[in-house]
Amino acid sequence: MSHRLDRRNFMKSFFGAITALAVPGCAGTGQQNLTNQSDSKPNIVLMFLDNIGYGDLGCYGNKAMKTPRIDRFAKQGVRCTDFYIGSPSCMPSRGALLTGRHPLRNGLNEQLWKTDELEQVALSQTEVILPRYLKKAGYASGCFGKWNLGFAPGSRPTDRGFDEYLGNISGNCDYYTYVYRGRNDLYRNTEPAKADGYSTFVFADAACDFIERNKSKPFFCYVPFNAAHFPNPSNKPPGTPAIWQAPDEAFARYGYSPKTLDERQRYRAVVTALDEGIGRVLDKLDKLKLTDKTIVIILSDNGAFLIPARGLECGLNTPLRGGGTSLWEGGIRIPCIVRWPGKIKAGTVCREPLVSMDFVPMALRAAGLSVPSDRVLDGKDPAEALAGKTASPHKYLYWRWGSKSAAIRMGRYKLLREQQSTNQDWQLFDLQTDIGETANLSSAKPQLAEKLKAEFERWEKEAIGG
Repeated sequence: MSHRLDRRNFMKSFFGAITALAVPGCAGTGQQNLTNQSDSKPNIVLMFLDNIGYGDLGCYGNKAMKTPRIDRFAKQGVRCTDFYIGSPSCMPSRGALLTGRHPLRNGLNEQLWKTDELEQVALSQTEVILPRYLKKAGYASGCFGKWNLGFAPGSRPTDRGFDEYLGNISGNCDYYTYVYRGRNDLYRNTEPAKADGYSTFVFADAACDFIERNKSKPFFCYVPFNAAHFPNPSNKPPGTPAIWQAPDEAFARYGYSPKTLDERQRYRAVVTALDEGIGRVLDKLDKLKLTDKTIVIILSDNGAFLIPARGLECGLNTPLRGGGTSLWEGGIRIPCIVRWPGKIKAGTVCREPLVSMDFVPMALRAAGLSVPSDRVLDGKDPAEALAGKTASPHKYLYWRWGSKSAAIRMGRYKLLREQQSTNQDWQLFDLQTDIGETANLSSAKPQLAEKLKAEFERWEKEAIGG
């Protein structure tokens, strides 16, 4: 069944009432103490960006990109310089984010693009994701945007703990028609839906509506935007060009014509429109006076893609090497900003190595919940490191991708094996002095390389066992 959503009444009509949410908080530092005030439990807003590279945002050094809302947000919290995603591709990175478990451990370590989304289980249904955990603490939860974790019965957002959902179910769709491979990709809960308008704004406004309806109760709001995923020719009618799509006003911010065919100009408009969508959610929190009671996290699902033959890879991972679907820093090191009033000092920078899986234990602790005893979480609560009080809770960070790609980071050092390499072709880099991974130190530091290789092999064997 398909439901037409009138744009003017969109925010008033598409969802009914939702259950209340309650989350104990964490102690503040010199501000309101959230831990001991059950009536001031923090909300959690998690905004997941699609294919935004390390060098794509103003606050990460891009002087051409206009991202004023994200840049201002970075001044209100902590900007991470050494933050990583669990996988260099969007489907497994989402599974890692929401389970707190490495893709090798949770069983989703590939992009299942050949399987019909309506038949995909994707993330094993035995895996527990964040809203299911938080429900034990009384959380209500909503998901608005790109799901990409399987839409077979039992795998859909509302099957897995979210109380409500509006978004595209696949890895990408047209920004205005919501078409993916010739069919509608937009769903409300478990039913096909229709919406008028630009997807970034539709998803942001849906999140705002959810926040409005739950303003007197704590909530978990997950907003996985589909921007700035590259335009897919298979989502267009025959003869329609596959070009970056953005509202006219986003082009106007740069003085560009909406009809420009310059792909980099069009990409900038997409990112600026994404910045506007994020700003709408932040403004809603401000308007409802919820800012001081809400943890807000903004991060990307992997590095920008860099495949010049397609002509659509316009994102930047500067100064990192490589991009999406690789384990070079450009594929896995991402922009991440966290605002937590009372816990994290505004305008700070965190240089500790952290990973997206850390947000599950952080959220559980903020909610007054224990980490599960029936499964291993690879994430570790990063709150004290984000607040500048401790070093990273990780001695090592690990990645495995494809049949051979592997990487491990220990402090300043990273050992990497590329997909095309043999098992002996490990490369060692000092990220503190060589962030661009240009100088292989494996011959100069053979003992360190062997130590990291042995540790990776130990972890890999353990992780595959679950």
